[in-house]
Amino acid sequence: MSTEDTELDERKIVTFTLGSRLFGIDMRSLIEIREWEEPTPLPSVPPYVKGVTNLRGSVVPVVGLSERLGWAPSELHARSCILVVTINGRHAGFLVDEVQDIVVIQGSEIQPAPDVEINEQGAIAGLVKIERRTHDAANAEAMCLLLDLDALSLTRQIPDFVA
Repeated sequence: MSTEDTELDERKIVTFTLGSRLFGIDMRSLIEIREWEEPTPLPSVPPYVKGVTNLRGSVVPVVGLSERLGWAPSELHARSCILVVTINGRHAGFLVDEVQDIVVIQGSEIQPAPDVEINEQGAIAGLVKIERRTHDAANAEAMCLLLDLDALSLTRQIPDFVA
């Protein structure tokens, strides 16, 4: 593979945690990372929809990503934040426990998600091993689950007037 092919195959991903799990999303879908602030609640929405927030004049739904994936709600703490992303032309904010890093991976390093029975078909776009920074200055290899935001359809149940 030539240097040019390698560069074309490069992808930047934003890594973050939900509990002890490491996830990543494509950097191209990220609009901004915001400090956690309590969103304005909405009536009659699924429990994982925390409410809405204002993003430069636009109303953006805020989703508890851990709950949306079927796990216990994230515990709020000083490093909790909202990843504001674009999905199919719509904006959404996802509560995550902590943003870890922005890493460059090769598309060829992505392994397919295992073919197992899960509630959200296609939610995991693949898995990739990455070097994860640790507090003791040593790097450790970790498995990162890459989310497919389009397939997960995180905003499909949120009314159109919100997004």
